[in-house]
Amino acid sequence: MSTAILTIDLDAIVANWRALNAMSEGETAAVVKADAYGLGMARVARALARAGARSFFVAVAEEGAALREALGPGPVIYVFSGHMRGDADMIGDMNLVPMINSLDQLVRHVEALPGHPFGVQLDSGMNRLGMEPAEWGAIRQIALAQKPRLIMSHLACADEPDHAMNPQQLAAFREMTADIDVPRSLANTGAVLLDEAYHFDLTRPGIGVYGGRPYADARPVVTLDIPVIQCRDLAAGETVGYGNSFTASRDTRIATISSGYADGIIRAMGPKTMLWAEDTPCPVAGRISMDLIGVDITDLGYDPKTLELLGRHQCIDTLADNAGTIGYEILTSLGARYMRRYLGG
Repeated sequence: MSTAILTIDLDAIVANWRALNAMSEGETAAVVKADAYGLGMARVARALARAGARSFFVAVAEEGAALREALGPGPVIYVFSGHMRGDADMIGDMNLVPMINSLDQLVRHVEALPGHPFGVQLDSGMNRLGMEPAEWGAIRQIALAQKPRLIMSHLACADEPDHAMNPQQLAAFREMTADIDVPRSLANTGAVLLDEAYHFDLTRPGIGVYGGRPYADARPVVTLDIPVIQCRDLAAGETVGYGNSFTASRDTRIATISSGYADGIIRAMGPKTMLWAEDTPCPVAGRISMDLIGVDITDLGYDPKTLELLGRHQCIDTLADNAGTIGYEILTSLGARYMRRYLGG
């Protein structure tokens, strides 16, 4: 078959979550937004729930509804985007907990679903989502009277341990939540690793659960094996692919593999990226195209059936560095054409 196989190790995901949970002072939730960072929200969340996760975070209400169907009635499902217009039935029917980001959202939620659980998101300096200090100060007592379930904020620079923004946001969050008897949450993966002072009552690891930086000790979660469609010999001076960007400097053997940027293999990573046949690295030859990639297998000495892009030798962050991006983008870009195989869980 010509479809690449993406293997997702649910046991590794669970092990990463458990390790981050062991570092956390209070409860440890799991962030499963964006289809669990592209790896399949239902399968991943069920494995984490079996491992003990009782709280989950998604980006939008539609994700929350799908997650509720996968997990059933027990776990708490928080929605980062809050209560958007038109979400009331979904939030109510699926028992979702919107993280309220503004006075408008608070009014919408209380009027549409009086007594329904909600949380509050505060902006401690990232300027992305959440109530700014002045807005929170003006409605704080009104919001607290409605008994929010959680108050949270989000760090902008948690993956840089020495960045001055981290203690600045911590101080701002503490000031905005002083003397409040409501569970608090500030820590993503980076903040779990920073210091206990950032943990509060609930931590929310995301990328570390899926094997990415800044959690350097994370177990790798994905393997990507790509089938070889055809192999050919080139004489010195012949070229490969669009734009003649690879010219053979010697007699060369080229394998053409069945994947490309339509599958989330970012075109910019080509010049620095290797594929692997067992323990032998094989460089990309020429441009990554939509469905096909040329690979120099001259030094391999035989024609492989598949080549590995992600796995023992190369993680999502290696590919991210090669493409000038971050591991999040590598994971969430992995395409729908892959045959997905799950291990463990």
